[in-house]
Amino acid sequence: MIPEIGHFALVLAFAVSICLAVFPLYGYLTSQDGFCATAKPLALMQGLALAVAFGVLMYGFLAHDFSVKYVADNSNLDLPWHFRMSAVWGAHEGSLLLWALILAFWGVAVALFSRGIPDHMSALVLSVMGMISVGFLAFMLFTSNPFVRILPFAPGNGADLNPLLQDPGLIFHPPMLYMGYVGLSVAFAFAMASLISGQLDATWARWSRPWTTVAWAFLTLGIALGSWWAYYELGWGGWWFWDPVENASLIPWLVATALMHSLAVTEKRGLFRSWTLLLAIAAFSLSLLGTFLVRSGVLTSVHAFANDPERGVFILGFLVIVIGGSLTLYALRAGKVSEPGEFGWISRESFLLFNNLVLTVMAVSVLLGTLYPLLVDAVGGGKVSVGPPFFNAVFVPLTAILISGMAFGPLAKWRQSDDPKLYRPLIITLIVSVLVGLGWPSLLAGSYSISTAIGVTMALWLAIATVVDFKKKVGLYGGLTTTLARVEKGMIGMWFAHFGLAVMILGVVMVENHTEHRDLRMGVGDAQRLGNYNVRMTDLAVINGPNYVADQATFEIYEDDQLFKTVTPQKRRYDASGMVMTEASIDSGLMRDLYIAMGEPLGDGDWAVRLSVKPFVDWIWAGAFLMGLGGFISIMDRRYRQKLEVKKDEASGEEAPA
Repeated sequence: MIPEIGHFALVLAFAVSICLAVFPLYGYLTSQDGFCATAKPLALMQGLALAVAFGVLMYGFLAHDFSVKYVADNSNLDLPWHFRMSAVWGAHEGSLLLWALILAFWGVAVALFSRGIPDHMSALVLSVMGMISVGFLAFMLFTSNPFVRILPFAPGNGADLNPLLQDPGLIFHPPMLYMGYVGLSVAFAFAMASLISGQLDATWARWSRPWTTVAWAFLTLGIALGSWWAYYELGWGGWWFWDPVENASLIPWLVATALMHSLAVTEKRGLFRSWTLLLAIAAFSLSLLGTFLVRSGVLTSVHAFANDPERGVFILGFLVIVIGGSLTLYALRAGKVSEPGEFGWISRESFLLFNNLVLTVMAVSVLLGTLYPLLVDAVGGGKVSVGPPFFNAVFVPLTAILISGMAFGPLAKWRQSDDPKLYRPLIITLIVSVLVGLGWPSLLAGSYSISTAIGVTMALWLAIATVVDFKKKVGLYGGLTTTLARVEKGMIGMWFAHFGLAVMILGVVMVENHTEHRDLRMGVGDAQRLGNYNVRMTDLAVINGPNYVADQATFEIYEDDQLFKTVTPQKRRYDASGMVMTEASIDSGLMRDLYIAMGEPLGDGDWAVRLSVKPFVDWIWAGAFLMGLGGFISIMDRRYRQKLEVKKDEASGEEAPA
């Protein structure tokens, strides 16, 4: 009976989403405020219904209700309770329900925190979000219902959750990633509402900017968590594999980054209005494209939901409707978008536009590299692969160009900024960064690496440029304490994000170019030297876990003949599925990780073992954390808590948010 409650709540949410899509839009088009006023109550009702459906499904997992097919396919009597909770979104149907719940959550947030937005605009925004919900809930009810029963003969035990997902990473990574993915729907909804209403001035940028920023921050942290999870769970020791599903999250992140900066120009100067609208459409459309790639079965990946292509056809149709409809509306309305004001070739606007174009080229390059093998296969050209060599060859030079714009942009002034004195500190810091970068590889073991020199130079230059901009603002406001109290939170968030990117780049450069690793045959009593460390296998035992049996090796790590760490990597065999998983042991430090993973048994008690020293690898995720933190700091800006007013700039005569 309880699963039927969840199914009823899902049907109710679908009905409410149809009303949310239709009533506010009808009210706006017919100027009937009563229909517009239904938007917020309907958004709250939809959120409540989906919360009930989600809660019922989670109860099914916790109560071992194997009469529900989705529970039987993804749980087991021996599965620990915390993995049973996260198993709710561990496969296709449940993760789709999580997507719909988070979409409803964003709608509730817009309904509750949009008091400074005119009622007709918030009604249109919620109507567009209702249309998106209709598509996803229809997909769920007609092709991917998580409440389908196995009756009358329910199994006594479940098939178990994929062992790859029996990890804390499943608890945090998908919800965080979906918060970013789905959060881009708010920016999309604001863009559509602006096009529908014809209110194409700069005000919509102020309304949508904080929503876009928080979605970008969640997406940043979600991607970083996924990278960290793959690093320690897959046993390969890599932090990014240019996997098609990884790329599916990176592409909308790049476009969302461009959108976030373009919104700043549109809000401040009223410029780039058409471009900003197009980026808002593209960011959410690309997140839907990622959903299609992951769930259609066209990709082979450890991250993908390998489902039948019929579901992919449904998503593809929905994708065509969303992208086609939004671009058609854009084509009809974009000609009415005015672009008031001018800016010089050397100005903050020009640097932001330059970086926008670079980010767009990066996104298109990754998109083409990801889709090219699929297109070749579709036309009968056979199987081809596009791997790290292509992506690195394209991405690395573009990143260097992007950093140049990021270094100069914050110091530039709006409209015109051709005073050479403004950039003198950056030229000096560039020279210092080049000298340090060229000398850095000489201090490291092994042959000289020019790529390390270039990477360190760019990371240092961006970090120092951020400090220079901070120092300039400190001097402007009269001191550190005064600065932090008076400067806009958006500016502080930018400092965190830019400095975080510099930290991340340094980590990437070091781990990619200076990782030491050895693949060895080791048994109890064997010792090997790696870098400054001696690693000795001292024991090999069989360990019984809650739902697995593991071969566990014990390694003692010595530095300067002093024991400082004992680690226990495992090779697990899960009881229900028989799958074998690697559980690496990692000794993390500020300057390096020591990574030990067991491979295959080689006989006579010996095992294949991978030993790696990975310098600065944790800086990658520390930098991503600083970037995400910068996004959350930015939305605390007091401007977004004030009622929007529009003022006219006396110099240019253009209208922009006050």
